[in-house]
Amino acid sequence: MAASELYTKFARVWIPDPEEVWKSAELLKDYKPGDKVLLLHLEEGKDLEYRLDPKTGELPHLRNPDILVGENDLTALSYLHEPAVLHNLRVRFIDSKLIYTYCGIVLVAINPYEQLPIYGEDIINAYSGQNMGDMDPHIFAVAEEAYKQMARDERNQSIIVSGESGAGKTVSAKYAMRYFATVSGSASEANVEEKVLASNPIMESIGNAKTTRNDNSSRFGKYIEIGFDKRYRIIGANMRTYLLEKSRVVFQAEEERNYHIFYQLCASAKLPEFKMLRLGNADSFHYTKQGGSPMIEGVDDAKEMAHTRQACTLLGISESYQMGIFRILAGILHLGNVGFASRDSDSCTIPPKHEPLTIFCDLMGVDYEEMCHWLCHRKLATATETYIKPISKLQATNARDALAKHIYAKLFNWIVDHVNQALHSAVKQHSFIGVLDIYGFETFEINSFEQFCINYANEKLQQQFNMHVFKLEQEEYMKEQIPWTLIDFYDNQPCINLIESKLGILDLLDEECKMPKGTDDTWAQKLYNTHLNKCALFEKPRMSNKAFIIKHFADKVEYQCEGFLEKNKDTVFEEQIKVLKSSKFKMLPELFQDDEKAISPTSATSSGRTPLTRVPVKPTKGRPGQTAKEHKKTVGHQFRNSLHLLMETLNATTPHYVRCIKPNDFKFPFTFDEKRAVQQLRACGVLETIRISAAGFPSRWTYQEFFSRYRVLMKQKDVLGDRKQTCKNVLEKLILDKDKYQFGKTKIFFRAGQVAYLEKLRADKLRAACIRIQKTIRGWLLRKRYLCMQRAAITVQRYVRGYQARCYAKFLRRTKAATTIQKYWRMYVVRRRYKIRRAATIVIQSYLRGYLTRNRYRKILREYKAVIIQKRVRGWLARTHYKRTMKAIVYLQCCFRRMMAKRELKKLKIEARSVERYKKLHIGMENKIMQLQRKVDEQNKDYKCLMEKLTNLEGVYNSETEKLRNDVERLQLSEEEAKVATGRVLSLQEEIAKLRKDLEQTRSEKKSIEERADKYKQETDQLVSNLKEENTLLKQEKETLNHRIVEQAKEMTETMERKLVEETKQLELDLNDERLRYQNLLNEFSRLEERYDDLKEEMTLMLNVPKPGHKRTDSTHSSNESEYTFSSEFAETEDIAPRTEEPIEKKVPLDMSLFLKLQKRVTELEQEKQLMQDELDRKEEQVFRSKAKEEERPQIRGAELEYESLKRQELESENKKLKNELNELRKALSEKSAPEVTAPGAPAYRVLMEQLTSVSEELDVRKEEVLILRSQLVSQKEAIQPKNTMTDSTILLEDVQKMKDKGEIAQAYIGLKETNRLLESQLQSQKRSHENEAEALRGEIQSLKEENNRQQQLLAQNLQLPPEARIEASLQHEITRLTNENLDLMEQLEKQDKTVRKLKKQLKVFAKKIGELEVGQMENISPGQIIDEPIRPVNIPRKEKDFQGMLEYKREDEQKLVKNLILELKPRGVAVNLIPGLPAYILFMCVRHADYLNDDQKVRSLLTSTINSIKKVLKKRGDDFETVSFWLSNTCRFLHCLKQYSGEEGFMKHNTSRQNEHCLTNFDLAEYRQVLSDLAIQIYQQLVRVLENILQPMIVSGMLEHETIQGVSGVKPTGLRKRTSSIADEGTYTLDSILRQLNSFHSVMCQHGMDPELIKQVVKQMFYIVGAITLNNLLLRKDMCSWSKGMQIRYNVSQLEEWLRDKNLMNSGAKETLEPLIQAAQLLQVKKKTDDDAEAICSMCNALTTAQIVKVLNLYTPVNEFEERVSVSFIRTIQMRLRDRKDSPQLLMDAKHIFPVTFPFNPSSLALETIQIPASLGLGFIARV
Repeated sequence: MAASELYTKFARVWIPDPEEVWKSAELLKDYKPGDKVLLLHLEEGKDLEYRLDPKTGELPHLRNPDILVGENDLTALSYLHEPAVLHNLRVRFIDSKLIYTYCGIVLVAINPYEQLPIYGEDIINAYSGQNMGDMDPHIFAVAEEAYKQMARDERNQSIIVSGESGAGKTVSAKYAMRYFATVSGSASEANVEEKVLASNPIMESIGNAKTTRNDNSSRFGKYIEIGFDKRYRIIGANMRTYLLEKSRVVFQAEEERNYHIFYQLCASAKLPEFKMLRLGNADSFHYTKQGGSPMIEGVDDAKEMAHTRQACTLLGISESYQMGIFRILAGILHLGNVGFASRDSDSCTIPPKHEPLTIFCDLMGVDYEEMCHWLCHRKLATATETYIKPISKLQATNARDALAKHIYAKLFNWIVDHVNQALHSAVKQHSFIGVLDIYGFETFEINSFEQFCINYANEKLQQQFNMHVFKLEQEEYMKEQIPWTLIDFYDNQPCINLIESKLGILDLLDEECKMPKGTDDTWAQKLYNTHLNKCALFEKPRMSNKAFIIKHFADKVEYQCEGFLEKNKDTVFEEQIKVLKSSKFKMLPELFQDDEKAISPTSATSSGRTPLTRVPVKPTKGRPGQTAKEHKKTVGHQFRNSLHLLMETLNATTPHYVRCIKPNDFKFPFTFDEKRAVQQLRACGVLETIRISAAGFPSRWTYQEFFSRYRVLMKQKDVLGDRKQTCKNVLEKLILDKDKYQFGKTKIFFRAGQVAYLEKLRADKLRAACIRIQKTIRGWLLRKRYLCMQRAAITVQRYVRGYQARCYAKFLRRTKAATTIQKYWRMYVVRRRYKIRRAATIVIQSYLRGYLTRNRYRKILREYKAVIIQKRVRGWLARTHYKRTMKAIVYLQCCFRRMMAKRELKKLKIEARSVERYKKLHIGMENKIMQLQRKVDEQNKDYKCLMEKLTNLEGVYNSETEKLRNDVERLQLSEEEAKVATGRVLSLQEEIAKLRKDLEQTRSEKKSIEERADKYKQETDQLVSNLKEENTLLKQEKETLNHRIVEQAKEMTETMERKLVEETKQLELDLNDERLRYQNLLNEFSRLEERYDDLKEEMTLMLNVPKPGHKRTDSTHSSNESEYTFSSEFAETEDIAPRTEEPIEKKVPLDMSLFLKLQKRVTELEQEKQLMQDELDRKEEQVFRSKAKEEERPQIRGAELEYESLKRQELESENKKLKNELNELRKALSEKSAPEVTAPGAPAYRVLMEQLTSVSEELDVRKEEVLILRSQLVSQKEAIQPKNTMTDSTILLEDVQKMKDKGEIAQAYIGLKETNRLLESQLQSQKRSHENEAEALRGEIQSLKEENNRQQQLLAQNLQLPPEARIEASLQHEITRLTNENLDLMEQLEKQDKTVRKLKKQLKVFAKKIGELEVGQMENISPGQIIDEPIRPVNIPRKEKDFQGMLEYKREDEQKLVKNLILELKPRGVAVNLIPGLPAYILFMCVRHADYLNDDQKVRSLLTSTINSIKKVLKKRGDDFETVSFWLSNTCRFLHCLKQYSGEEGFMKHNTSRQNEHCLTNFDLAEYRQVLSDLAIQIYQQLVRVLENILQPMIVSGMLEHETIQGVSGVKPTGLRKRTSSIADEGTYTLDSILRQLNSFHSVMCQHGMDPELIKQVVKQMFYIVGAITLNNLLLRKDMCSWSKGMQIRYNVSQLEEWLRDKNLMNSGAKETLEPLIQAAQLLQVKKKTDDDAEAICSMCNALTTAQIVKVLNLYTPVNEFEERVSVSFIRTIQMRLRDRKDSPQLLMDAKHIFPVTFPFNPSSLALETIQIPASLGLGFIARV
């Protein structure tokens, strides 16, 4: 299809605009070839006639479809041109708040001028391991791609970050380095990654400064090589720097600052260690106050200084060296304050004892006089002699500034050198990733040598970039076997040749610098003569002979020649440097050591920037053959060499490009200036990339993606089995021009614009289908509505017509009456309105007339005042004009007089040379000296006289003051005595007055008392009557108060219950938090423990041959390991043969500081763990106390009952033993005697049986007597009431005295006691049974009542219904009743099935035992007996051994037991063939036997070996899910066994009597239970990590990318970086893969017999991982945020919920963990337009944070044209509504979060004595006891 055919009506285009750069418009009519004008409609509503260029006839650029706008990759756009790129970047930046965008291989980063929460560690983890195209653009994606390619291709990588100042280059480079440090870690414990990151604050402080464009602008370029070992872990780094801007040290423009370090020093000047530097405020130094902006908003320089010092310490720069650096920097500041005084025009001086110079010399350790001399003089050397010449004030100032710049540059180099030494690694570097942070293309109003070097570097980088892009395009075409056509792209080699070739600009500049009298003007003339009119890229400005123009790839730049030579030479006076080299301050000469050797390209420009090359770790030594010329390389030559070295490094690596864009010049957040953006896009090569892509085939689709997207354009007959052939057939029909596309091996390549055409065809087809569907549905709906309305209208009409007739009659009656009323009412209204208007008119007129008059008056007043002002102003102007002319005249006079004075001065100088003139002058001078001497003598005499007078006056004054002082003291004493006397008199008078008043008061009180007595009698009578009335009222109030008290008590109990519930909830939350903290600490402890083991192994490897003799346990090991968990590795190593140890000198040096740190950290963690455990116990005790309040009484009673039951069990066991003895006696008799004697008819047998029956009869009699005694005791107990009187006690004593035998008394007492206990226990059991029966009956009554009520309600409802509905309701009720009954019956059936299965198993066991017994009996009978004796039906019982559930092993077999049972056990075989938890049962039975033997050493050894062996197994096979699950299950079972058989009452409730007999008797293993609980927590956390590692690769593919519902979402066009396809290919994970894996996990855990509650916790954690990872990827992937994807996610979540239902895990809390993901999917699907929608979203998304909601709305992208984007105003509305919500600002969920795990007690019903040990375990050395 021809491009002109796309210019149809309503097509949208881009037209140039001077303000907005490009403006969007819409065609009002179709374009026809030959048209010279296009009729356009602009977006602001105006129509425009756009004239085409008559020469080229180029049509305006077409605009991309809306669904392509906002794409992650600019190459995904169908139309690739400048306006499309600019618009896409603006939409992403302004509307979606996305700062990163791909442009092919380039990452475009726009500075937001705002802190964004997209750089956290959770974001790093999200991007780690992902493909670059699978996630949204990010600097982390580029870093991950570089890291991955380095590991995959084993090729060094480089990341090139470029852009203008303020575009964010430094920050981007910093984040890239942080990513490498976080993802890779370090190969050693030297924390190299921390050191690499710590170099940033140091380099920023000494190399960054505030500019008008950026508050933290890097004033140098740097290339950091981050080294990696073979396992791709960071081992070190190296830094090269380029073009340090030295001129900033001595000069800053308005609103700019010097380097940060100077202001940090000034802000920290008050620190005690900095007092010697004699610093002050930044405004007091010349080098820091020129910009007038010493502060940066939001930056605390003192804190930054602390960070800088910490970084220096981390990098190994000692405190002394740090203070040395600060001394030099302070010296530079003081040097800037050194002032010069002009002696004449050619010389100057420094004032004597000049304070700034004194401080400078003290700090630098140099001689003051020498430095003062060489600051004002310079040395000139000729061939024969050396001259010392004074210099002018201006030259001295320039020399001072040059010295300051030179010192700073040397210090900068020294710091970089030491940083590199700190980052250097002794390990061999396998590969590296370089990060280049370098300045972008620069053009200013005045461009000098610095801009020339910068632009030269950018030309080289752009050339390398173009070649790389071209190479990638060529490789792609060749790989797909597409015909390769050469693409024309801009080649900037001519521009590079102009600069660096022979007789180029740099060559001519160096040549001119060598000339003795070379100047900038002569150099400019050489340039004109060499290149003007000969090179098309070189031009000369029209109005200047001191400038030249170079046409760079980005723009034309005019350079001013002034200063080029001086900056290229970089001149510093040698004598000043020698003074500094002779300094006593040791560090200062170190800075200048390189001056004596061959200088690497690290020297500086005098007023520009310093080009630096790679700073070696060790200073290089000069080669013996170096000449003096090599010491004087120019700055341009050095920079060219360093640039060539950089390009060689970059060409040897795989480059990755980051282009930083500055959106505006005012640092406004999220403000986009199109003009500035276009300038930078052109300069940084982004548009060149677009142009190269657009010249070929920019749009690329796989055949499957093309088929999935454009299936709607195909007919059924077109679809073939071969997707490739299908796509070819369809494309040949859709696009007739075959040059517009090419078929590759795996992809289809399209020319620019063809995808937009296909999208148009697809949209048209879908629109036509939608219209047809809508037409059919609307017709059906309208027909249905019409028929309904017709029926309703007929009915309504009938009623309405009757109603209207009645209303009409009423209307006629009312009309006549209304007419009369209206007549009178209208008359009244009109009259009233007239009066109101008349009054209002009069008032308005009065106010208006007054207003006009006042205005007229003000106008006259203004005119009068204006005349006065004009008069004054004109006078002032005349005076100023007069003064200006007078100044000019005076200035001319001065100039003339100066000229005349100069002539006179020349004459005087000529005269001064004559001898006579000198004599005359000397004569005059002698006279003057004599006169001055006389004056001095006279003044000395006067001074002496005055001093004598002054001493006399002082003496007189002192004597007089002494006298006056004595007089004053005397007067003060007398005054005090007088005051005391007057005070006494006054006090006596007051006492007399008081006595008189008291007398009068007593008299008056006597009278008042008598009066009161009379009144009191009257009042008492009245009070009695009042009290009687009040008494009645009080009784009433008492009753009301009692009522209120009762109500308040109820309220109080209710409130207390509510508070109790709330407190318990809060305690549970606190408990969970404490558990989480404790388990996190436990995880950290286990990690440190593993690290400790690794370090220990490394130490054993490093110590080649140990010393023979005693082996000392490591101190850290012995201190950190608890009593119960000491490592068994030391025990194992004891068996190793002793080795000889090497001498100390040959040992490998260990990092003991690190070792001690780890030791300290482990002890701290142990203490914290103990504290957390105590806190946890305290919290649990609080919870148990609150729950146990109501259960105290039943528990006490239960304890007594348990005690009685234990006593009963003891008696029963004794009875059982007697029975066993009797049986054994029978067996013994039968075995000893002959068969005929023991036969049933034998006499001995009869005698024995008679004796047995008599004994049994006697036993029965005794039982009856016991029962009679029990009944008598019960009756006595009921009859006799307990009394505490003396008579009872006397009677009791009498009865006791009657009993003579003490033994009888004791026996009677014991018998009574036992019978009482038995009776009480029987009564209690009967009571409990009766209570249970009554409670069951009450429950049945209640259920029957409820059923009755329900039946009555149903009956009442049925009676109200019509007959048909009544029958239906009764049927429905009957169906529900039957289904409930069926369900109950099914439950009973299941229970019965279970019991049947259990009985069958028991039957099998018994049958097996019977078989064994029969075999044993057959063995005991001899063959002769079998033949001779007849077979009789007699059962011969076998003697069975009664096992106690214990296993015995020897002490030396412990290692063998642990090895066979733990270390070499295979979980799969045990889980399938044996009972769950068998190893745990075996271990506990062994512990039981050691407890039975009371052998504490054996118990401790076995438990410690068990714990350490489990740890070893998990360390060795920790990645195997089955192994971890198996040992988690067994550890929990072992823990439960220790609890169940501990003997504690709380754990024995569910035990059988036999199990209670098996409890531990000698040892309390509560502390070991805690150790096992900690071990179980560690295993659980390891299980979660294994789960996560297995599930993580499946989650994104299965939950997000795979289309579970095929055809719902269409694939959008993608760019160069292809995403993972959503179509399921072989090897890709689907939702079924996740479900299969979940089934596998669940089945394995069930096979291992894991506790159900623990399985629920594992499932909850699994679902949390799935939800968190899915949501995090959704928040970082713009292509996944669409309506159709929301539907896919909801379907996938429903499948997971269905899995939970199938496994009966809905109550595990797993579904709740998916709530954020469910709400995100709902958010993608809901309507997002109105305020009601916003309100609904805010109420719906309560599990999502505000940041997540806003992020999803910003990322929402339509897949089809029928969907609409979310407007910015709607997002603002959401933010306003959610601003009060207090939630986390974190964007991503913490996918690494692990819920706190608990292990609820789960007792086992399995009897220990029934456990059989299979022979497959190899435990034949263990014996059952």
